[in-house]
Amino acid sequence: MAGINLRARTTLAGTISALLVTLTAGCAHDSPTAAPSTPGSAAATSTPGEATAQARGVELTVTHAVAHLDRSDDGTLTMTVRNDDGVPEHLGMVATPDRGRGTLVGGKSAQGNGMLATAGILLLDGSSVTFDGDGPHVLLHHVHGITAQHTLPVVLQFGVAGLVRVRAQVTTA
Repeated sequence: MAGINLRARTTLAGTISALLVTLTAGCAHDSPTAAPSTPGSAAATSTPGEATAQARGVELTVTHAVAHLDRSDDGTLTMTVRNDDGVPEHLGMVATPDRGRGTLVGGKSAQGNGMLATAGILLLDGSSVTFDGDGPHVLLHHVHGITAQHTLPVVLQFGVAGLVRVRAQVTTA
């Protein structure tokens, strides 16, 4: 019986991984004004650095998204995320074009807001969390897919809000 459970879990993990790769592979080709593909997910807005997810009790806003990159296309993603879902939220994954992934780093907080847990970085209801060098942040490595407009398509995966797409402005050092 344990072999069946292991096989089922392995199959499920592989299916989920394939789904995430498929979803994030197309993020470099998204139309800036595309409609959300599923309830609880949001496409990039026409304003670089901003996105909003609003559907079925989900209210999440991303502002000031900027990818700070060096000559090797390594760096950090800074942004502010406002959670008004009515429940705690977690940022679980950050994806960039060509199967790129951001590394989540939690911040220090007495209340837990911005802390890295198993589910991701905690975003308490009714709060804003700023992702930067002092708080929680996202490390980027060998980024691909920077557009001619100096933006980087980014997919943020939240526990409640789902996938949120944002075009982060790109600055280089």
